[in-house]
Amino acid sequence: MENSNWTTAQEFIFSAFPRDWGDAVTCFVPLLFIYAFILIGNLIIIIVVQLNAHLRTPMYFFISTLSFLEIWFTTTCIPLMLSSLLSEKKNISLNVCMVQLYFFHSTGISEMCLLGAMAFDRYLAICKPLHYSTIMTPRLCVQLILFCCVCGFITPLPEVVWISTLPFCGSNHLEHVFCDFLPLLRLACTDTRTIIMIQVVDVIHALEIVADIFFILLSYAGIVVVVLRIRSAEGRHKAFSTCASHLTVVSLFFSTVGLTYLRFSDTHSLIWDIATALAFTVLCPFFNPIIYSLRNKEIKESIKKYMSQPRIFSQKAR
Repeated sequence: MENSNWTTAQEFIFSAFPRDWGDAVTCFVPLLFIYAFILIGNLIIIIVVQLNAHLRTPMYFFISTLSFLEIWFTTTCIPLMLSSLLSEKKNISLNVCMVQLYFFHSTGISEMCLLGAMAFDRYLAICKPLHYSTIMTPRLCVQLILFCCVCGFITPLPEVVWISTLPFCGSNHLEHVFCDFLPLLRLACTDTRTIIMIQVVDVIHALEIVADIFFILLSYAGIVVVVLRIRSAEGRHKAFSTCASHLTVVSLFFSTVGLTYLRFSDTHSLIWDIATALAFTVLCPFFNPIIYSLRNKEIKESIKKYMSQPRIFSQKAR
């Protein structure tokens, strides 16, 4: 087939959503609750960090930034999922699909890089405590966050631009619940070039994930070496406790990312694809505010303080 005979679909139809109204409502209600919880939970963390002077440290600055990215990340997908569940057509235009694809991956990659920066922060705090305040300055914190965002927003741009130029001459039924690289590439007019590019996209995603995991593991290897030299059990426990929340979030994030993107075949079923994607885009962001509020003593105590004293909260918010 020649390129001149190809026509590009102007919209896609999500075929993975339930067609039955009762099933759609059953999915809609818990998803709406989860999205509301993600928004409220992350907003509370951001506000608490901003209102407490003793929480204005690099670690909490990174946590509040992560919460901001989580809000943005989930907002690229979940509102459209909710809309599609209640919509009869369950369609999305090509332009909106490309915008969703770009911001989904740019915010996701920014989060991934930020988790690496947070591991570096924990490494400096534990392994270089005497020099921590002089190294991890507010300026460096801002630079690290800007670097994460620049990496996140530039890395997926060439792929998204390339996919937006592909002709979609076959079915416009997208077997997914949001726009993502591989489901879209499966709808493109297949030729040798497209198949090669699918493999290239797989390799790029794998390299991004593995590189970040390697950096985080390297940081924690240094932390473990230093902590094991601490003689007192209390000292070791205190050092590890400062990393507990971050380690939990990292484990949750990269396990779901790995299940979704660290693969080089299309042998998985549609149910598996959707389950891993929802774990990455819905469940992981749902648990993060819980982890940082329940596993972090300072944030937990601050939340309790403001919840028990709403008047003080409102006065400081002004």
